[in-house]
Amino acid sequence: MGIVNIDEELHDQIRRASVVGCRSINAQAGFWIKIGMLSEMNPTLTFNEIVARELQAAGVVPPALRVA
Repeated sequence: MGIVNIDEELHDQIRRASVVGCRSINAQAGFWIKIGMLSEMNPTLTFNEIVARELQAAGVVPPALRVA
């Protein structure tokens, strides 16, 4: 683990986003860093496509949708 220096405004945004995502501040920062890195490495993919790929790689299987 290391220390990363960020400005106060970004830290405040991370803190606010962490509440919405039910993550710790460090987990939220890590999520944004990982998604940003994956976005740079895969510029043709959307955010949703990146998240879907990561969930699939982790073995998450969505439940079947029921048609009403």
